[in-house]
Amino acid sequence: MSDKHTGQEAASASSDVLRDGRTGNDSKTSAGSALSQANQHSDKTTSDQAAEAASDVLRDDSTGDKSKTAAGSALSQKESDGKS
Repeated sequence: MSDKHTGQEAASASSDVLRDGRTGNDSKTSAGSALSQANQHSDKTTSDQAAEAASDVLRDDSTGDKSKTAAGSALSQKESDGKS
């Protein structure tokens, strides 16, 4: 179980991303993952699919700051698979 959770700034950015009809699927996937982990008592972690989407968002120069904030939060909550 991860002791990390999405902070208020990242949760707000995630909410904005999810409500914005112009954002792409990768942004929405990573924002949804980050927002689902906003509760401090949640034992949720970022899935492989959401982590891959977040990574793509962070590498895309055309992606906005709110999407990158949400993606960074989601990616930081990915449990290590021990393969590093």
